[in-house]
Amino acid sequence: MTGTSRSSVLIVDDEAGIRTALRMNFQRNGWDVETASGVDSAAQILERREFHLVVSDMRMMDGDGLDVMDSVRKTAPQTAVILLTAYGSVPDAVKAMRSGAFDYQTKPISFEQLEEAAARVMQHSRPSAGVRQTDTHMIVGRSPQVQRAIDRARAAALTDADVLVEAESGTGKELLARFIHEASSRSQKPFVAVNCAAVPEHLLESELFGHARGAFTGATNAKPGKFEMANGGTLLLDEIGEMPLNLQPKLLRALQEREFERLGETRTVKVDIRVIATTNVNVAGMVAEGKFRSDLYYRLNVIPLSLPPLRDRSGDIELLAHHFVERFATQARLPVAKLNPAFIERLKAHDWPGNVRELGNFIRRVCSLHPGVELDGDCFDQEFQGKTKRTPTVMEFPEIAAGAPIRLLERAHLEKTLAMTQGNRTQAAEMLGISIRTMRNRIREYGLPPRRYA
Repeated sequence: MTGTSRSSVLIVDDEAGIRTALRMNFQRNGWDVETASGVDSAAQILERREFHLVVSDMRMMDGDGLDVMDSVRKTAPQTAVILLTAYGSVPDAVKAMRSGAFDYQTKPISFEQLEEAAARVMQHSRPSAGVRQTDTHMIVGRSPQVQRAIDRARAAALTDADVLVEAESGTGKELLARFIHEASSRSQKPFVAVNCAAVPEHLLESELFGHARGAFTGATNAKPGKFEMANGGTLLLDEIGEMPLNLQPKLLRALQEREFERLGETRTVKVDIRVIATTNVNVAGMVAEGKFRSDLYYRLNVIPLSLPPLRDRSGDIELLAHHFVERFATQARLPVAKLNPAFIERLKAHDWPGNVRELGNFIRRVCSLHPGVELDGDCFDQEFQGKTKRTPTVMEFPEIAAGAPIRLLERAHLEKTLAMTQGNRTQAAEMLGISIRTMRNRIREYGLPPRRYA
């Protein structure tokens, strides 16, 4: 925690014993320390000097951590704030994090964790480790909804707080996560992503935390998990809503303590990571249904972000279309196709249930099948016909007689959808509105040949 210039911290707590313990701990590590017994005394100190860091209790006799944050914003907005909170006031701490707090620590206080957080504060404050001014070329859109999402993501990048991105499939959640990573002080460290829905449930723990040799059948060698691989950088937990309930307590501990044990080992592994979780489901609703732990939800949902579906930002469709045309031309080493106004109007008339991903795939298909021509309404009609999502009728399954078990109808629908996507399970799952794990289970349940479907 020491550096070439002395680090400074203001400790705000109405309990004298905690103030003393924190002061001695910081001084032992070379910090210049001042203390305040409450919100008012903290405001007075902040008016006469600035600090690198403010460590404040969340609830005190004359106010709370939000009041302290107000004083910091008025006098020294660049000062980082770490909040100390009891478990029962975690929602209040989450609210403060959304207002710009650097981190929060739960009581009883772990001085080791607090020191690590304070060290990260100083890492952010050094010009050589400052936040990169990353452009937003990877997120295409001029709509107010997209710009708000980018602004919030840029603000989130200034902190080490965990982030939860809730948005529909195909809207660009991973792009937003990568933007946060690239705009943060961790940009030179790894960005590691794991799709919680794509990994079989019995292998997910090993995928996240690693395993020792012989930990289970087939574990012929020790293997580090995604948490270790992301050390120093950012870990993306994609489709967090698919996290099995029995694994959620271990994930919660890893997020709170930034430590875990590999499967089959007792040695504790410590990591310094920033976690971003994404989901296309309402996790709060899953909490209400008992399908997701509330404490894990609070831990992840420190900074909530979202991206609008394409149907709510139709003004960006033309911009996105040109972007995809240019990208495909570069990849395929072809001339950039021209887009006729009729083609653009047809693009805008569709609601794109698969969002930006569906639009991009459609543009690639049209450019591939109509090279070297101006894309017009006829090109759109030829390639888009029959691609609109709809509910099939019984007449589309003539081989199934009326009164047959419903599972036969489901099996036939599954096969037809997989055939439409040429065996792409991920795309078929999105069209059917199910997770890739459910898709994999259905293929096995109905005895479909798994090798045909990648």
